Parts: sequence; C-alpha cells; structure tokens
Amino acid sequence: MKRITKIEAAKSSDKKKLRVAAYARVSTDSEEQLLSLDTQKNHYETYIKARPDWEYAGLYFDEGITGTKLAKRDGLLQLISDCERGLIDYIIIKSISRFSRNTVDSIEVVRKLCSMGIYIFFEKENIDTGKMESELLLSILSSLAESESHSIAENSKWSIQKRFQNGTFKISYPPYGYENVNGKMVIDGEKAETVRWIFSEILAGKTPAVVAKELNKKGIPSKRGGRWEGHVINSMIRNEKYTGDAILQKTFTDDSFTRHIKRGGRRICTWLKTITSQS
Repeated sequence: MKRITKIEAAKSSDKKKLRVAAYARVSTDSEEQLLSLDTQKNHYETYIKARPDWEYAGLYFDEGITGTKLAKRDGLLQLISDCERGLIDYIIIKSISRFSRNTVDSIEVVRKLCSMGIYIFFEKENIDTGKMESELLLSILSSLAESESHSIAENSKWSIQKRFQNGTFKISYPPYGYENVNGKMVIDGEKAETVRWIFSEILAGKTPAVVAKELNKKGIPSKRGGRWEGHVINSMIRNEKYTGDAILQKTFTDDSFTRHIKRGGRRICTWLKTITSQS
C-alpha cells in the first residue's frame, strides 16, 4: 500500500509589515508646547517600533499651527500626500482635536484616506476609522472639538480686551525704534535718531524709496538686520505708534476661521511714548 506524505508549506517569515505613521500638532510655539511635541515624537517612535508587525513610517507634525485651517498645516498635508503615494498604510493620532478642530475638514480627510484603504486610530477616543460602522460618532466628536476651539477663542478675546482696558496689553513685536522691556515699549535711543531722520526726510519731500536707498548707503541695518526697502519706510510713516497711539483689533476672524481687516470700531490706546516728538 502506497504511503502519501503531506509536506506543509513553509511559513513565510518575511510577511509584509504594516507601515505606520503618526501625526502630532501643537497650536503654539511656546517652550512648553514644543516640549510636549518632543514628548509625542519620542512616544510614537517607541510605540510603533515596539510592534513586530509594524514598520515605522515616520512622524509628521506641525508646530505653532492652529487646527482650524487645513491649508496652513504643511505637516498634515505632507502626510496626506505620502498616503496618496502609497508610502503609508495606517496612521496614529493622539486625539481628534489634534487632528482637526474643523468638522468639515475632519470628515473630508477621513473619507479620502478610507477610500485609499488607509485608516486612522485616535488614541484618546479609542476610535479606529477602519472599524467605524458610520461617521456619526466622528462627526459628533469633531463638532465638539470645533466648539471647544470657538470657546477658547472667545475666552482669549475677553482676556485681551481686559488688558486693553487696564493698559497691560503687551505689543509682542514693537516697531523699529522701540524695544520690549518687561512688557513695556521703551524707546531705543540709537534707533530713535534714525526714526527721526526718516520722518524729517519724508517731510522734506523725499520718497520712501529714496530714503531707503540713503539708509542702505549709510550702512544702517533694518529692524531684521537686512536692507531697507521703500515699502518698509512707507509702512513706518503710516504706523500710528510713532505718534504715541496704538490702534488695536485691526483684524478679526469669522466663524469660518478666515481673517479679515476691520474697517471700524478699533480700540485706540494713547499710553505710548512717541519717538518723533522728542528732540
């Protein structure tokens, strides 16, 4: 009687690993937030590499970027682009709010990635978009994240307006000729002489372009250490801070998180020391 021996197929040891990437975002570029970003980077790299069936596909991140506008987030856009190029199979994100605070953007990106067979795992909410029966839960949580963003913005506006009223608002980037000392705008004596010269030359009838050219000939650096340009001089002579005033709330953001120039109703403070009136 013939004997038949069945030989089992050798199990493949080179099974294709899942290429997993992570995305992180911090909304401000403060030292505390950037430290949080470094922590997230280390966490995800360790977490992904610890899985034998996963391959680390990199970490994509945005520093000091709001979560309300997808177009401004280069890190997330690069992640989506690499997904389209077939470089990523799976994505891990800390929470929906880190992903996006805009409901429409959240749903659109998730749909796009799902159509490519790429799914996202949100750690905080314990949601895997590949296992969702519907988009309802994601829509609700995204809406909550968007509402939270509106609430934070309103609280921030209230805080700023109170600082306007009590005179404690800090101008973070003083114009040329001033410097920020302990939250107050203080006149820089050396640069103040240049400011007075600029205004006197303009009053004498010279154009901003001519004044800029003469400053460059004198070897006087601009505020950022570069060359002077006519449009910079033009902005200086139109800047109300050189008359001792500060016009605040010049722009506003609408409900779609789009910034606009405010044409009226600006708040004016007159607590600055003027450079041009001093001898």
